[in-house]
Amino acid sequence: QVQPVESGGGLVQPGGSLRLSCVASGATFSSFTMVWYRQAAGQHRDRVAWMHSEGATGYAESVKGRFIISRDDAQNTVYLQMNSLKPEDTATYYCNSLGIAFVWGQGTQVTVSS
Repeated sequence: QVQPVESGGGLVQPGGSLRLSCVASGATFSSFTMVWYRQAAGQHRDRVAWMHSEGATGYAESVKGRFIISRDDAQNTVYLQMNSLKPEDTATYYCNSLGIAFVWGQGTQVTVSS
């Protein structure tokens, strides 16, 4: 089973930026629509950004214009560039395929606070 490994989270002030990475070794990565999800404390896990294998992208309304998803299929890696971060972006961030083909990883914690 493939279990992605997320990294790049941390503590950042409002207005700051972070770049998350997710590596899914062992998967036929290029064939999947890859998705970044996030789960805040006590909340459901929600889709934040997704990128189809052919390059089309989509974003939740709450992050549109601030977050950018990208991928490097040769490295089995998907990225999430997060700009203009807000306290409400605080959550644990995970990646997976659109159909949840992989075992959930540990996620990476993002905390936006002054």
